[in-house]
Amino acid sequence: MFLQTVEPQTAERKTSDFRMSDSMKTQLVSSIYLQEVELQEKPADDKQDSKNSNNADKTFTVEDAVEKIGFGRFHILLFVIMGSSNIVEAMEIMLLAVVSPEIRCEWRLEDWQVALVSTMVFLGFMVCGVLGGYIADRYGRWKVVVGGFVWSAYFSLLTSFAPSYGWFIFLRAMVGCGVAGVSQGFVLKTEFIPAKYRAILLPLATIFWMLGSMLIIILGMLVVPTWGWRWMIRISVTPSIILIFLFKFIPESARYNVSAGKTEAAMKTLHWIAKMNRASLPPGRLVEPITRERGSWRILLSPSFRRTSVLLWYSWFVASFIYYGSVLSSSELLEKNLLCVIDADKEHQVKHRHEDGLCYCIPFGYSDYQTLLISCLGEVALVPANIALLNVFGRKMTLTVLQLLAAFFFMILNICSTMFGFTVLLFLLRSLVSMNFNVVYIYTAEVYPTVARSLGMGFCTSFSRIGGMIAPFIAQVLMSQSVILALCPFAVACVLCALGNFLMPIETKGRALLDK
Repeated sequence: MFLQTVEPQTAERKTSDFRMSDSMKTQLVSSIYLQEVELQEKPADDKQDSKNSNNADKTFTVEDAVEKIGFGRFHILLFVIMGSSNIVEAMEIMLLAVVSPEIRCEWRLEDWQVALVSTMVFLGFMVCGVLGGYIADRYGRWKVVVGGFVWSAYFSLLTSFAPSYGWFIFLRAMVGCGVAGVSQGFVLKTEFIPAKYRAILLPLATIFWMLGSMLIIILGMLVVPTWGWRWMIRISVTPSIILIFLFKFIPESARYNVSAGKTEAAMKTLHWIAKMNRASLPPGRLVEPITRERGSWRILLSPSFRRTSVLLWYSWFVASFIYYGSVLSSSELLEKNLLCVIDADKEHQVKHRHEDGLCYCIPFGYSDYQTLLISCLGEVALVPANIALLNVFGRKMTLTVLQLLAAFFFMILNICSTMFGFTVLLFLLRSLVSMNFNVVYIYTAEVYPTVARSLGMGFCTSFSRIGGMIAPFIAQVLMSQSVILALCPFAVACVLCALGNFLMPIETKGRALLDK
């Protein structure tokens, strides 16, 4: 009985030990497997952690981000909206050429009084140009551009209600202040465009300037003979009002934001642009030093930029002098019938100045508007040639070529020709002076660093308006006395500027924009 009782217990214990042994083996195998898995996964995890650590250590600048994002849908939007600002600027400036004959007739103005209208506009531009550049470098480009639009639209509308000549020139000077702010849009646009696209996109902006010039001439042709010049100005304000609302789609310059220490705002802008362009930002984080000395005139006259600034100021003076000289000269030659035209019709045989010294009031005829319209097309006719010159020869050599050619065409503008021949000469001259102005804009935006780019542009535009202030007195006052004497100063200025280009120390072709 006892043996029978023990044997089953022993068998049961052996069975239990065997089961425990199996369980331990299973646990041991599982443990070994888990260790192997851990050993296999650990290098991968370490590799991922190392990669994340490397990305965290990497840094990039706004220039790196702009180049990495490349050209895309955002730049098309930027090109259209910011380019359209040139339409408004061109309309405000070209309006002077269309309105001059009308206000001369309404208020019985002398030549110097008509010239003073243009001079007052450029005076406002000159005074506010430096101020607008300083504010743009200190507080942002976007604020200055939008503020300039609102200001110029408001005072341009008031101009249409001017009760006298005195009020008219005062209000036009206020318009010039607003246009000075609008011109900072070129800096805002340039700071978003990759280096290899700047020599293509920036010259193409001339198309919008041409559209603005043509639009104001067409308005003059259609509205002035029936409703008068006041309604033409009121209608011309419409594009400004539309653009004010479209500017919400344009962000503040990322380059300005990082220079002001607003790195988070800059990153938000760059992420939005990358998303629009379906591109990605460089790995890492955006790091650029905060610049305390922003908008300082000392940077412009520092040893690095002193010679460049002085020569650029003269280049801008000449660019404005010859551009508005060509515009106002063509208007004056047509209005006063001062052309040496072989096949002149009866309309162009009537002389502006009578033998007894009195001046006839001769408003623009349909053919005069047509000639001005065709000459405006010249501003874009040679854009492909301009792009080719910029990409092949660079900025400095392109300026030299354009200025020498402009000097030549100014001198042959006085030769006797047919009306068609004069239109062709005017067409080519407008092409050259427009291209020259465009290249000067591009070079200035590229040569100065972010911390002084707007101020540099502001100083340059202010010097240019000195040329704009002098041009009317030569093109509209001296022209009445002698056509050849009026054309010579423009040609001489071009030749001197072409020689000065060889002294410029910096070529910006293909170069990244400087930040500091």
